[in-house]
Amino acid sequence: MAEQKRDYYEVLGVPKNADDAALKKAYRALAKKYHPDANPGDKAAEAAFKEASEAYSVLSDPDKRRKYDQFGHAAFDGAAGGGGYYEGNAADFGDIFGDLFGDGGGIFGDFFGGGRRSARAANEPMRGANVRSSVRLTFEEAVFGCEKEITVNFKETCSSCGGSGAKAGTSPETCPTCNGKGKIVQMSRTMFGTMQNVQTCPNCHGAGKVVKEKCPGCNGTGYNQKRKTFRVTIPAGIDNGLSVRMAGGGEPGVNGGERGDLLVECIVSPHPIFKRQETTIFSTVPISFATAALGGAIRIRTVDGEVEYEVKAGTQTDTRVRLRGKGVPSLRNKNIRGDHYVTLVVDVPTRLTAAQREALQGFADAMDGKEKKKGLFK
Repeated sequence: MAEQKRDYYEVLGVPKNADDAALKKAYRALAKKYHPDANPGDKAAEAAFKEASEAYSVLSDPDKRRKYDQFGHAAFDGAAGGGGYYEGNAADFGDIFGDLFGDGGGIFGDFFGGGRRSARAANEPMRGANVRSSVRLTFEEAVFGCEKEITVNFKETCSSCGGSGAKAGTSPETCPTCNGKGKIVQMSRTMFGTMQNVQTCPNCHGAGKVVKEKCPGCNGTGYNQKRKTFRVTIPAGIDNGLSVRMAGGGEPGVNGGERGDLLVECIVSPHPIFKRQETTIFSTVPISFATAALGGAIRIRTVDGEVEYEVKAGTQTDTRVRLRGKGVPSLRNKNIRGDHYVTLVVDVPTRLTAAQREALQGFADAMDGKEKKKGLFK
């Protein structure tokens, strides 16, 4: 039995009288959340993305929407379920994914052949790709921020050819494979209809020009690679897995385009005492039986150092206390800090001296033998 599909309006989370703008807004949000580029290897996200794309491809088409409203999914039986998530207005999809993922929408700008990437001139400046690296931080460095030095491979413009890649006295020539367009367009017929597949030219890599006589200084690449050190400012409150952006630290652009950025992922080492959840810190502090029963001052370790806390008489184990403003600073405003929650655990001694045992026996006797009856003391 075929799997029953959800209602397309339910998939997009819109009412049945939703206009085109509402449909597009809802689909953009779902596409951004579940796009395969943002969820690599996540089959559930991929399925949700396909479902949302299929729903939008039907509801964004007035004729298909009219049929769907009248007959439901049965209107497309035998027609690949309404065309699947690849069918629809190519320019509309290119616009949506171009806005979400940059010019041309990544894989979708090329697939649909719509949007801004297919319309871009071959010699138009293109921004360089981002470069990723990582840095390891201690728990305290992540809380309060710090500065770190990171060394990466960095491409500098070749001083001999000025980045053209051509030998002195020569110039790059028009690519014969794409005739200077930088793209190869292929048309193919599928079960969804005729598809236009736009791919970057494999010969010139989208530049529209090729170098016949390569510059000996850079072997025709236009760049020389070197090791470069960046000083990265880590903001207070950074969490594990978040990245700091270093503008201009990425790959060089094409045709005079700006450089990409260096994205430095922060890997925070675990702390032996503190645990973190967003801006809140948690820890456990043992207290003696006598302190729990009688009350008294204890010292509690925080990221700011030790603080003194007055334990109330009769405190039970697993009592949680709140130290206001002793947590992690907010990334948006380092002057705003979370709290530190401390769980007090009564530390029951496993070994007693004769004097300690005698004192506890006296305590048991003072309690009118109630503990003896319960078998707590022998």
